Amino acid sequence: MTTEADKRKNAERTIAPGSTIGILGGGQLGRMMALAGSAMGYRFVALDPTPDGPCGQVSDQIVAAYDDRDAARELAKRSDVITYEFENVDAGVAAMLMAESYVPQGSELLYTTQHRLREKRAIEASGVRVAPYSEIRSAEELRAAAERFGLPCVLKTATGGYDGKGQWVIRSFDEVEEAYETLSRSGAELVLEQFIRFEKELSVIAARSPQGEIKAFPAAENIHIDNILHLSIVPARISEAVQQEAEKLAMRIAEGLGVVGLIAVELFLTTDGELYVNELAPRPHNSGHYTMEACRTSQFEQHVRAVCNLPLGDTSLLTPVVMVNVLGQHVEPLLARVQEHDEAAERLKVAPKLHLYGKKDAVHKRKMGHVNVLADNVEAALQWIEETTIWKV
Repeated sequence: MTTEADKRKNAERTIAPGSTIGILGGGQLGRMMALAGSAMGYRFVALDPTPDGPCGQVSDQIVAAYDDRDAARELAKRSDVITYEFENVDAGVAAMLMAESYVPQGSELLYTTQHRLREKRAIEASGVRVAPYSEIRSAEELRAAAERFGLPCVLKTATGGYDGKGQWVIRSFDEVEEAYETLSRSGAELVLEQFIRFEKELSVIAARSPQGEIKAFPAAENIHIDNILHLSIVPARISEAVQQEAEKLAMRIAEGLGVVGLIAVELFLTTDGELYVNELAPRPHNSGHYTMEACRTSQFEQHVRAVCNLPLGDTSLLTPVVMVNVLGQHVEPLLARVQEHDEAAERLKVAPKLHLYGKKDAVHKRKMGHVNVLADNVEAALQWIEETTIWKV
């Protein structure tokens, strides 16, 4: 547990460029963090079990399992500061790194966001609304809660699960026993959420430094296909009042949870203009990739600035943009297209910026990269995505 004395000490501690940043995790988020931080003069070393992984291609890498204590000690020894690129860090390793190294994000936020029930309670404690929910310990409790919330409702595991995994949308009371039986097999606690009939899905990335400076990026409007993020549209097609409220909620959560680094706040916007928080992610986020070319400061540079206690960068939007994810099935047609003259981009006056993550196998529905389509307006960017036909594969 981080004491008040530790927090005061960390608020005065700055990690200057030229230092080494250790990353627990070596996927695409670590890769883009290392690329942004290297431009500022930082060195990087990642701990990841996959040889020549996305981050290892652009930084030093310790190839070892995430729960390997000796490897974690090696990471601590080689780093001036340690951050992480995913939430499910082994609790024992996190505690050890806290004792033997400098981890400004601490372990409390990980502990909170690794568990949906703890996360929801923490959000509510920050004065922000979440969808009505109930802890579920039996099929009987599930049926009672489903009757209370109405159908459809969503049963989720309290730990693990992403891109739609670890959840079941219950549309009929006939599904109750099967849903409980299936998800309870994991051994994880379960939570049932009332289904929010939303008009749009939004997200806001906020950053907070150890000294308490907070800044938020413009809200993104997100569109998912098969529970995987497909598009992030910025500016989001929402009112200015909703935009400001979404950013305000994200900054309130960052302050309330004592975040250091980034926090991604996923939100539902209802038809009557109400905002509900869906989930949090204490790290750079897929829906923040648009910032790489479209904002004065990218989310990755901002994360480096925050964990190193540098002044936070300007988050202003420079240009409208649509980020589109590149999944395994999109790689081949996209690579063929980038080698040809792009008449549609010229005609629509858009600038597609390709980012591939260096993953070895282009697996169907696996995130392999993204394209940021910069444009005078989001409609032109969406038209380019439609005309390429790549994302219809």
